[in-house]
Amino acid sequence: MEYQAIDLQTGYRVFHYGPVHGTNNIGEFLAIVHALALCWNQGLHDKTIYSDSYNAILWVQKRKCKTSLERNPKTEPLFQIIARAENWLQTHNYRNPIIKWETQKWGEVPADFGRK
Repeated sequence: MEYQAIDLQTGYRVFHYGPVHGTNNIGEFLAIVHALALCWNQGLHDKTIYSDSYNAILWVQKRKCKTSLERNPKTEPLFQIIARAENWLQTHNYRNPIIKWETQKWGEVPADFGRK
């Protein structure tokens, strides 16, 4: 699993993380939280964030990553990052819109890695 954010206006890669052992939904969840935190730090409270993962959007709204990934020594570092992301969500009242990317209408989300 890995994730990245792409600025839709410029095509610039804003950040990238991974690869690590995990799931796509975890990657989408962490990408949204990473984008929210970056926007928060830069005062971009109205910048829209897109994700093609309905599950990840729901997890962010509920401020809890509801993954069924097994927690073991191989995944423990990722679970530490998830805990950090959940803590950030619980301590910040972000207001950025989070929109489901409409793949059927708009094509693949630019932040995907072209492996589908």
